[in-house]
Amino acid sequence: MTSSAKTVDEYLASLPNDRREAISTVRNMILKHLPQGYEEGMQYGMIGYFVPHSLFPAGYHCDPSQPLCFASLGSQKNHMALYLMCVYMDSPTADKFKDNYAKTGKKLDMGKACIRFKRAEDLALDLIGQTIASVTVDRYLSKYIDLLNRPKTKRSAKAESATRSQTIAAGRYSL
Repeated sequence: MTSSAKTVDEYLASLPNDRREAISTVRNMILKHLPQGYEEGMQYGMIGYFVPHSLFPAGYHCDPSQPLCFASLGSQKNHMALYLMCVYMDSPTADKFKDNYAKTGKKLDMGKACIRFKRAEDLALDLIGQTIASVTVDRYLSKYIDLLNRPKTKRSAKAESATRSQTIAAGRYSL
């Protein structure tokens, strides 16, 4: 469920007590391990952790007005969710994360980037913290730009190439 809260404090205040407590626990783990350069704020109706426009002016390629999302934390209708884009966009990181999660003995309920949970105790919080800490802004941007520059299907390659060239020419992809 998307929230219309403008601040993280407003968002947390809008949650039922049990969810506020769980989200706050996960949030504290994220903040404790969040590498320098990322910022916290509201994004897509959830608590977001992102690369600010001051570091990456190009923003998110699908909506350049949005800063590049790194992770999100939110309360959905039937569960709470932690979205780890750094795991989703990098297969070796994803494989390592899943292997290490299995070793914790906790059940991983994960989609592509989404880890669903009912209580904070359901999560391998230390592993989540370690994973977040391992992805610096420079590493994340490097992987993101590599993904944007990978070969596309023939049908979309021509249009993407023109857009990418214009964006690079405008100096929006500098690290």
